[in-house]
Amino acid sequence: MKLSVIIPAYNEESTILDMVERVRSCGVPSLQLIVVNDCSDDGTREKLASLPESDDLIIVHHEENMGKGSAIRTAQERVTGDVVVIQDADLEYSPEEFPRLLKPIEDDTADVVYGSRYSGTEILVDSFWHYVGNKVLTTFSNMLANVNLTDMETCYKMIRADIFKDLTLECSKFGIEPELTAKLARRGCRIYEVPISYNARRFDEGKKINWRDGVAAFWYIVKYNLFD
Repeated sequence: MKLSVIIPAYNEESTILDMVERVRSCGVPSLQLIVVNDCSDDGTREKLASLPESDDLIIVHHEENMGKGSAIRTAQERVTGDVVVIQDADLEYSPEEFPRLLKPIEDDTADVVYGSRYSGTEILVDSFWHYVGNKVLTTFSNMLANVNLTDMETCYKMIRADIFKDLTLECSKFGIEPELTAKLARRGCRIYEVPISYNARRFDEGKKINWRDGVAAFWYIVKYNLFD
């Protein structure tokens, strides 16, 4: 199976080249990389320009900063793989997990696989309030979507491409996480969770999600489960 890896990037000059290399070395034989530079104002664009042209790599630049959800929508129409996964451009998540995430889809036991940071694997200890906030949002999402996830907010959502390309996505920022979960659940997708490692980044190291995104997520959970 060919795996399309969507990499939204905003001000990730210190990690973007390493991330591209790690994705290419992840152990999945057939890959497509779609990097969407969301109008970074550091050296991310220049770092991407240093990459040689390659058949496995598409680079798209936003001319204004529009958010992670917008970057995913930009990539959506460019997907050519059989399966899609979203990969943040920092080093919190490890692309080496992709073969394990892909297996339930390859075996036709899942349509969607979530990589769970909180279901029994090694993690770099996260801040208490970030962990609690994630648990509260996941529980609320589970109640309205009638699923039993341990990590709704995970970046690693691996989805069959035919399903992903058929989704009408709206959220521009981090609300894309509850939106995807609600819409996949409402379609009756077979959703698996696989434990993953997680190397939590601190806010002083460039972590971008904040408490305002958490508050907004409650509205998106309600909107896409009850009113969409």
